[in-house]
Amino acid sequence: MANIKLPLAKDLARHLRAGHPWVFKQALAQLPKLPAGAIVDVVDRGHFVARGYFDPRSAICVRLLTRIESEVIDGAFFRRRVARALAMRNELLDRRDTDALRLLHGEGDGLPGVIIDLYAQWAVVKLYSAGLVPHRDAILAALRAAVPEVRGIVGRDEPDRGDEEGETAPGRMLWGEAAPEELPIRENGARFLVDLYRGQKTGFFLDQRDNRRLVRDLASGREVLNCYSYTGGFSVNAALGAAKQVTSVDLDVDALALCRRNFKENGLSAEAHDFIASDVPQAIKSLVGQGRAFDMVILDPPAFAKSQKAIDAAVAGYAGLNRTALALLREGGLLCTASCTARVSAEQFLEAVKEAAYKAEVDLQLVHQRFQPPDHPVLTQFPQGRYLKFFVLRRV
Repeated sequence: MANIKLPLAKDLARHLRAGHPWVFKQALAQLPKLPAGAIVDVVDRGHFVARGYFDPRSAICVRLLTRIESEVIDGAFFRRRVARALAMRNELLDRRDTDALRLLHGEGDGLPGVIIDLYAQWAVVKLYSAGLVPHRDAILAALRAAVPEVRGIVGRDEPDRGDEEGETAPGRMLWGEAAPEELPIRENGARFLVDLYRGQKTGFFLDQRDNRRLVRDLASGREVLNCYSYTGGFSVNAALGAAKQVTSVDLDVDALALCRRNFKENGLSAEAHDFIASDVPQAIKSLVGQGRAFDMVILDPPAFAKSQKAIDAAVAGYAGLNRTALALLREGGLLCTASCTARVSAEQFLEAVKEAAYKAEVDLQLVHQRFQPPDHPVLTQFPQGRYLKFFVLRRV
């Protein structure tokens, strides 16, 4: 049976042929009445452009899977894409001391809307489109074929969230043996307990793996303040790097409790460090009032902009947060500051930090500039996929 053909209303054929994977509703001449997950062909003046799956509930009504007209979207297709993604990771990642990574990164790996993370012998699958739900079984089969050692698969579907990564639905087992409530993983030799069912994103912020190792390498002898510490990824790495003392701040008391246990998982004394359950701006204000100062301040806040209209407010928010944090940073200290807001570019984020330094009347040297690791690849034709920015700046 031939796929339904959807004519483009706008001159976007070149854009899509170049590799951009999204087709918005307004780009189509007519929106058909099709079920979520229907495989459709996008055409321009009758000529094939690309093939993808349909989602009537999203502003992105078609996510493209292939630009090869002869390629059929079936179980074999999903197996090829997952196997290709795994081969790239085996080639580019050093996994000797790490058993947690992103196996498949949506658009960056040619399966828009599909996220698969591996945690030891369990996997977590997130689907960001209702159009993927009918294809879930094929995706799970492809995962099991590529990684036969997986003992169980947890689902964290968010089919109504479009392209946004935000709060995550509670997990449920999709296949196999139930994952432990707190699953131990290894990352660059460090150990962490991860909650695959209720943890943020898929349980852990895997995209910060390389940056956590960088903090470990820079932390020796320093007093460290980790804001938005969550379960202690940066905090534990700072302590493993022989930090003099680490203060972790997060509003989530359960996350802080797990942060303490992660210290102990690594043979570190949690009692030698501080844990503050507080809103970060309030905690910073309190620490300034106490006359505290630190040799390293880490800022890894949640995304500040959920829509295009919120970009200016997000940039101002980053500037304000970094400005207040600089009041706690000693001369010669390091500001490690991150943004996971896709709509704020690296240039905009750096401008926000520059504005913060100007308002705080301090000089900063940019000594490290990082983005997401190889298991979170970015298509050159899909700049929206380049979301993570991580800067290390030294106070002169």
